[in-house]
Amino acid sequence: MSAQGDCEFLVQRARDLVSEDPWAAKAWLITARTLYPSDFNIQYEMYTIERNAERTASAGRLLYDMFVNFPDQPVVWREISVITAALRNDVQDKHAQFLRGLFETLPGRVQCEMLLKATEQCFNTLEKAEMLLLLLRRFPESVVQHGVSLGETLLEAESIEDQETPVNCFRKLFVCDVLPLIINNPDMRLPASLLYKYMHKAAEFYIGYVTRGPTAESQLQVSQEAGSLKSPTARGSQRYIIEGLTEKSSQVVEPWERLLEIMSVVGVRCEWQMDKGSRSYGEMLQRMKELGRYLSSFDADAHVRYRNQVVYSVMLVFFRSAYQYVSAVQPTLFQGHGSPSTVPWILVEDLSSVYSDADLDRSKHIHKKRKLADGREKTMSSDDEEVSGKGCGRHILVNKTELPCWADMLESFRTARESWELLHSQETLENEFNRICSSWKTDSWLWLRIFLTDMIIYQGQYRKAVGSLHQLASIQLPQPQVVAPQSSLEQHRALIQLASCHYALGEYRMACEKVLEVVNSLVPQVQEAIRTAEEVPRVRTKFRKGSDLRLLPCTSKAIMPFCMQLMLACFKLRAFTENRDDLALGHVVVLLQHDWPQGECLFLKAIEKICQQGSFQYENFFNYVTNIDMLEEFAYLRTTEGGKVQLELLPNQGMLIKNPSPSMGLLPQEFIPILPPGVPTADSTKERRGRHHTVTRGITKGVKEDFRLAMERQVSRCAENLQTVLHRFCINEKIMLIQSLP
Repeated sequence: MSAQGDCEFLVQRARDLVSEDPWAAKAWLITARTLYPSDFNIQYEMYTIERNAERTASAGRLLYDMFVNFPDQPVVWREISVITAALRNDVQDKHAQFLRGLFETLPGRVQCEMLLKATEQCFNTLEKAEMLLLLLRRFPESVVQHGVSLGETLLEAESIEDQETPVNCFRKLFVCDVLPLIINNPDMRLPASLLYKYMHKAAEFYIGYVTRGPTAESQLQVSQEAGSLKSPTARGSQRYIIEGLTEKSSQVVEPWERLLEIMSVVGVRCEWQMDKGSRSYGEMLQRMKELGRYLSSFDADAHVRYRNQVVYSVMLVFFRSAYQYVSAVQPTLFQGHGSPSTVPWILVEDLSSVYSDADLDRSKHIHKKRKLADGREKTMSSDDEEVSGKGCGRHILVNKTELPCWADMLESFRTARESWELLHSQETLENEFNRICSSWKTDSWLWLRIFLTDMIIYQGQYRKAVGSLHQLASIQLPQPQVVAPQSSLEQHRALIQLASCHYALGEYRMACEKVLEVVNSLVPQVQEAIRTAEEVPRVRTKFRKGSDLRLLPCTSKAIMPFCMQLMLACFKLRAFTENRDDLALGHVVVLLQHDWPQGECLFLKAIEKICQQGSFQYENFFNYVTNIDMLEEFAYLRTTEGGKVQLELLPNQGMLIKNPSPSMGLLPQEFIPILPPGVPTADSTKERRGRHHTVTRGITKGVKEDFRLAMERQVSRCAENLQTVLHRFCINEKIMLIQSLP
C-alpha cells in the first residue's frame, strides 16, 4: 500500500507542477518511472503531458512503450482509437494533424501490429472493416492476406443485415474502397469468376447510386449510423469515429468513371480485347458492335470471355445513356436533379400537321375576310430540331430554346436504343443481359421503365407501350416537397402518352377519353394575342412524311395545345368522311379556334362541306364559337351570296326540321346547353313560339331573327379568354365528345 501511495503522490505532485513548471513536473515523473517501472499510471501521465504539449516524438515513444508493456489497458486502446479515427478521416485541424504525426513516429512494424490489434478490438462489422481498410491502405503488402476476406465479410454483412438496396454502407465500402485495392494489386491472383462477381457488385452499386430517388437522400448516412450504433463500443471516442465515418460516406465522386475504371482493370485481368487509350462511350459501343459480329467464330472459352466483354461494356453504355435521357425528361425522379422549377418532358406523337392536310380549291368559295397565304402549311418552328432515328426513320422534334441540352439528350436516347438493340441481337447476349437484370430486379426501376416506354413508342410498338403506360399510370411519381405548378401534370404524364398511343393505334374514343381526363386537371392559361395570317410561318421546302414524335414540356401551356390538336385529329377523320356527321364537324369548328389561324385551311374545308350539304346543325355553336372570322363566315353562309345555307345553330332549333338526317348527331335529352347571357331562345316568349307554327325548310322569319340576334350577341364574346372557352367545352361536353367517336 505504501508503494501505491508513493506512486500516487509522485503523479499528483507532477500534475500540480505542470502549469507552473512543466520541466519540474517531467523530472518528478522520470524519477517515479525509475522507481516504479511497472506502474501504468506514471507512464500514462507522462504520455498525457507530452501529448497535451504536442511534442510528437516523445509522445510517440511513450505510446509505443504503453502499447508494448500495457496492451490490456482500456485507456491505451482509447488513445489508439482516437489516433486511428484521425487517420481514417480527412479532418485537417491542428489536433488531427498532430495525431497523424504521432502515429508516423512509430516503427512500421508497430503501426501494422497496432492496426491489426485495433481491428480485433472492434465488435461492429463496419468499424472493423474501416480499421482493416486503413491497414490495407498503409501497408499494400497486407492486401494479399486480408483483401479478399475483407471484401467477402462486407458482402456477407450486407446479406445478414438484409439491406433493401445495394446502395448501402457495406457495399459502398467494398466497391469504392476495398475493391480498387484488390484488383489493382499486382500480387493478387484471382479467378475470373470472382472478378466478374466483384464487377457485377460494383456495377449494381454505382448504377443504383446514380439513379437513386429523392427519398433515398442520406440513405447511406442513416444505414451506416444505424449499423455503427449497434456496437457496444459506440461510446466516448468511438462516437468520434462514427460521426466522421458518416460524414464522408454519403458522397461518391464521378461514379460512372469509377465504374468504367473497374471494368477496364477487370477486363485486362480477364484477357478481354482491350484498346490502348481511352474511348468515348459511343466509340465503345461501336467497338462492341464489331466484336459481337464475330462471337460465333470463337471457341467455347473465348466465346464466354468476349460475350462477357460485350455484355458488360454495352450494358454500361446502355444504363448510362438511358439515365442521362431520363434525367433530362424526368429530372424529379433523381436525387439532386429535380427542383420545383424543373419541367419534365413527354414524348408524344407530333400533331403539328393536323391543320395542313386539307387541299382546297379556294376558287370555289372565296370571301373577303379569308386571309390565306398561298401554299401555307403548318411546319416545324425555327426553334425546333429534328433528329433522324435509325432503323424506323422517325424524327423527334423538340424546341431547342426551351431545352438547352436537347442535343445531348437526344444523342443519349439514340445511344441507349442502339445499346438495347445490340444486347438483344443475339440469344447468348440477351440471356446473359437478362440474367443480370433479373438479379438486379430492374423491373422495379421506375426510371428505366420510363425510358423503355419511350423507346417502344419510338419503335412504333404502341400496343406494348399501352400496357406499360397502364402500369406507370398506377404508380405515384415522387414529387418535390415544394409543389410546383406542373406537379399535377407530371402525375398525368402516363395518361398523356396513353392518349397519344391510342390515337396512333386508331382508337380515337380511348384517345379522347384519356385527353379529357388530362384536360380536367389543367388550368386555362391567359390567352395570347391572336396571330394574323401574315404572321404565320410559311411552308418550308422540306416536308416530312410519316409519323414523327415530339418532346413536349410538361406544362399547361404546352399540353393544352396538344390535347386540342389530338381531339381535332380524332374528329377530323370522322367529320370529313363521305357520310354526313354534323356533330363531329361542329366539334372540329370549335377546336379549330385554338392556335388560329393555323387551322384556317381546314376550317375552309369544313365550310365547303357545309355548302355541299346545304344545311348544318350544331346546337352548341353559340356556346363555344367566339372566333370573329368564323362568326362572319357562318353569317355569310346565310346570305344569298353565301348560298343560303340552312343553319340550325340555336338550341332546340334542330327539332324544327321535318326530316332530319339519320346520321346527324343529337344531344342527350338531359343535356342543357349553357347560352350566353341575353341570347333569346326559341320558346322565350309566346309570340316567338307562334312564329314556329309554319316551317319552311326549317327556317322561318322568327328563326332568322333569333339567329341574327344570337350572332350579334356572340360578337360581343369575341374578347373572352379562348383557353377558358375551350376548357369549358371539354369539361361540359365530355360525355358527348367521347360518345360521338367510334
